Amino acid sequence: MTATASAGETRSRPVQVWLLVWAVALAAVLVVFLLQDRLPWAVNYPASAVVPVADWVSALMRWIKSNLSWLTRSITAVLGVPLDFALNLLAKNFKIGHGAEAYVLPRLSWVGVCAAAFITGHAAGGRKLSLLVGGCFLYIALFGQWTSAMLTLGLISIAVPFCIVTGLFAGIWAWRKPWAERLIVSPALDLMQTIPTFAYLIPMLLLFGNSPVSAMIATAIFATPPMVRATMLGLSRVPSEIDDFSEMAGCTARQKLWRVLLPSARPTLMVGVNQVIMLALNMVIIASMIGAGGLGYDVLLALRALKVGEAMEAGLAIVALAIALDRLSQAIAHSQAKGHVHQEVSPSLWRRYPNLTLAIAILVVTTLLGLFVPALAVVPKAITFTTAPLWKAAVNWVTINFFDTIEAFRVALILNLLNPLRAFCEGFPWLGAVFLLGLAGYQLSGLRLAVLVAALTAFCAITGLWEKTMATVYLCGISAFIACLIGIPIGLMASRSDRFEKIVTPVIDTLQVLPSFCFIIPVVMLFRVGDVTAMIATIAFAVVPAIRYTNHGIRQVPPALIEAAKVSGCTPRQTFFRVQLPLALPEIMLGVNQTILMALAMIIICAMVGTRDLGQEVFIALSKADSGRGIVAGLAIAFIGIVADRLFSAWTAKARARLG
Repeated sequence: MTATASAGETRSRPVQVWLLVWAVALAAVLVVFLLQDRLPWAVNYPASAVVPVADWVSALMRWIKSNLSWLTRSITAVLGVPLDFALNLLAKNFKIGHGAEAYVLPRLSWVGVCAAAFITGHAAGGRKLSLLVGGCFLYIALFGQWTSAMLTLGLISIAVPFCIVTGLFAGIWAWRKPWAERLIVSPALDLMQTIPTFAYLIPMLLLFGNSPVSAMIATAIFATPPMVRATMLGLSRVPSEIDDFSEMAGCTARQKLWRVLLPSARPTLMVGVNQVIMLALNMVIIASMIGAGGLGYDVLLALRALKVGEAMEAGLAIVALAIALDRLSQAIAHSQAKGHVHQEVSPSLWRRYPNLTLAIAILVVTTLLGLFVPALAVVPKAITFTTAPLWKAAVNWVTINFFDTIEAFRVALILNLLNPLRAFCEGFPWLGAVFLLGLAGYQLSGLRLAVLVAALTAFCAITGLWEKTMATVYLCGISAFIACLIGIPIGLMASRSDRFEKIVTPVIDTLQVLPSFCFIIPVVMLFRVGDVTAMIATIAFAVVPAIRYTNHGIRQVPPALIEAAKVSGCTPRQTFFRVQLPLALPEIMLGVNQTILMALAMIIICAMVGTRDLGQEVFIALSKADSGRGIVAGLAIAFIGIVADRLFSAWTAKARARLG
C-alpha cells in the first residue's frame, strides 16, 4: 500500500512542477503586458530592429531573373511543348501554317470524350461509376463549361505525370537514404505543404511569366509532396519476407526495386496518385491568376464582378470535374489493391485492352466526323442551358427576405466574438508568445523542439509581420476551434451508429473533394466580404478531418479492451467515456492537428474576400510582383503551420506512449 502511494506521488510530482512553471510563465507574460508602456519592445517588435529579409529575397530573385533568364526560358520552351499539345488536343485546335492558308485540325470531340469517360468509369468500377464519371462530363458540356473545363483538364494531364515521376524518384531516394529523408526531404515537404498556394505564384510569375507553363510548374511543386510521402510509406511497409525472397531469387538491386518492391507497394502508391490529382486540380484553379485559364479563371472573373450565377455555375463545374477524377482514381487504386488474377495473355493489343481500344476508336471516329458535323466538334449552344438567373434570383430572394437576420448574425459575431479576439491576439506580446511556445515545445519533446518552435515564431516578429501573423492566428484559431466543436461530436455520433455513419460519409467525402474556391462562393452571396465570410468558409472546409479522425479513432479501439470493460461491470456510458474516448484521444488530436492545417490553408485563400492578415500580404505582393514580400509572408504562414503541427504531433506521440 505504501509502495503504491509513493509511486502515485512520484508520478504527480512532475505534473505539479509543470503547473508551477506554467503559472510563473503566464504571470511573467502578464507583467510584460501590463508594463507595455515601460517595455514597448517586448510587446511590439521595434521597427528599427526589423530584419529586411523581404528585400534580400527580392534582390536574389532579381539576380536570378537577370542572370539565369536563359535557363528559365529554356525550361518554359521545353515544358511548353507537351503542355501546348495537351491544351490543343482537349480545348483548342491544332493550327498548321500561318494566316489565311493555315490548316486547322480539330480538338477531340466532346461526344468522344464523354463516351470515353463512360467507358473508363465502367472499366474501373462498373455501371455506377460509369454513370457518375460520364454524367459529370456530360453535365460540364450541357452547362456550357466544356472549353474551360478542358483547359483545366489539359493542364492537369501534364502536371500530374510530372508530379508522379518526380515524387516517385524523390521518395525512393529518401527511402534509401534515411539521412536525406530526415535532413532534406521531410523539411522540404513540410515547407511545400504549408506554404500557401498563392505564395507559389509570385516567383513563378517573375521567372516564367504570365503563362500556362508558370501555372503548371506551380501546380507541380504544390502537388508533388503526397507522392513522395506515399512512396516512402509504401516501400517501408513492404513485408521483409518479400525483400528476403527477392534476394534469394538472385535479383539485383534495380530488379528488386522495380520488379518486386514497387509492385508490392502499388496500392499505397495509387493513394498518392489520387492525392496528387486532387491537389493538382485545386492548385490549377488558383493558378488561373497567372495564366492557367480554365474554370478557375471563370470563377475569379465572376467573383470580381459579383456575378453570383456565373460563379456558381463555374464552381459546380469544378465540383463535377473533381468528383469524376477523385472517384475514378480511387476506383483504380482499389482495383490495384485487390491484385490481379493470372489470365492467359492475348497476343493482340485490342483483346488485352478492349475498353481502351474502344475509347480510342470512339475518340478518333467522333473527332473525324466533327470535321463534317460541327455539333460533334463543339457543344451546340442549342442543347446548353444556364442556371445563372436562377442562382441570382435565389440570392436576391434570400437577401430581401432574410437580410435583417443575416446582418444581425454577422454584426453580432463581429462585435461580440471576432473583434475582441482579434484585439487580444494582435496585442499579445511577441516575446511572450515566443517564450510560451518554446516552453510548450520543451515540455512536450525537449530542447530541440523548443528551439525550433521559438525560432520559427520569432521569425514572424523580426521580419515585421507580427501583427499580420497574429491576425492570421486569430482567424485560423477561431475557425479551427468551431470546426472541432462541430466535427468531433459528429464523429463521436458516427462512431456509435453505423446508420448515422452511412449518412455522414457521403457528405464529408463530397466536402473533401470540393476545391477551396467553391466554399467561398455561397458564403459571399449571403454574408458579403469580411472576416465572418472567411470564418464560415474555413469551418466548412476544415471540418472534415475532425469528423473522420474522431470516427476512426473510436472505431479502432481494440474490441478486447471494450469486452474487458464490460466484464468489469462498466455501463455503456462508462465504457465510452472512460475506455474508448481516452484510448482514441491521440487519434482525435491528430484530427485536430489536420483541422488546424486545413483552416490555415483556407484562411489564406479567404484573403480574396477581404481579410487583413498574411494572406492579404501575399495578395498585395502578387499584384505588385513583389517576390520578397510574398515569399516572406508565405514563409510566415508556413511557420505557423509547422509550429502547430510539431506541437500537436509531439503531444500525440506522448499520449500514445503513455497509453502504450
